[in-house]
Amino acid sequence: MKKGLIVTLIIVLVVSLFSGCSSSLATDNGKRAILVVSFGTSYNDSRALTIEATENRIKDEFPDYDIFRAFTSQIIIDKLKNRDNLDINNVLQAMEQLKKDKYSEVYIQPLHVINGEEYNDLLNQANNYKDSFNTLRIGKPLLSSTEDYQKAIDALKDKFSNLEKNEAVVFMGHGTPHIANAQYSELSYMLHDEGYSNVFVGTVEGYPTIDNVISRLNEKNIEKVTLMPFMLVAGDHANNDMAGDESDSWKTILKKDGFEVTTYIHGLGEVKGIQDLYVEHLRNLIDGLYEPEENK
Repeated sequence: MKKGLIVTLIIVLVVSLFSGCSSSLATDNGKRAILVVSFGTSYNDSRALTIEATENRIKDEFPDYDIFRAFTSQIIIDKLKNRDNLDINNVLQAMEQLKKDKYSEVYIQPLHVINGEEYNDLLNQANNYKDSFNTLRIGKPLLSSTEDYQKAIDALKDKFSNLEKNEAVVFMGHGTPHIANAQYSELSYMLHDEGYSNVFVGTVEGYPTIDNVISRLNEKNIEKVTLMPFMLVAGDHANNDMAGDESDSWKTILKKDGFEVTTYIHGLGEVKGIQDLYVEHLRNLIDGLYEPEENK
């Protein structure tokens, strides 16, 4: 009698455990969504040319999926709501909505440039929902492999392929205290190895700084500099920190040091080859060619 009771309790426990697991997963109903995640920008013109253009490319390439947007910057989200009455979800709101709408497959493609803090935050937030969908996969930022750097350089090389000996292009990357800041140095190394020795990469919030870049420019007797953002959008950093007229902008600093300066204020997201790279990452994600990204 006692033995029979124990067996019954074990059976009930096992059934309960399996029931709990299965109830946490969505039913495979064929509803498939792609969530495109970026930092966001309050510059409407640049947003249309970069973020929206990339989202539209994804819509064209993946017509069988419903495409959604999320920004990671709550400051940008709030500013757009207050200024333009524009509603944009953050990542958690977007995931809750996808769960509520009972999507069974969800693929997240970040439009971040490097695997830094913003990307890690996205992983941590999204992976909390991995039991809410039959499939939840998170893609990779722009520069995630050696091949990615090569393809990014190929996509941009028409901007710096015909420089004179006294001319240089200086890219402004964002920079970060995260270890992923080293990716800017890798990009710089590869540019030089590809023969673009007059192309330099600096960062506005990391290393190398504009002072480090100026040292390299002087070593090569550069006289003319074109500044370009190495960021998805041409937002506040590109318009003010890079090309503004304030005393601490890169343009002003370089002019003060005697360089002739021009500015190219366009985000990476405008470039078809860069959009292609995001689309390739997403296709590889859907095809299951990436290992799952765990919380970092």
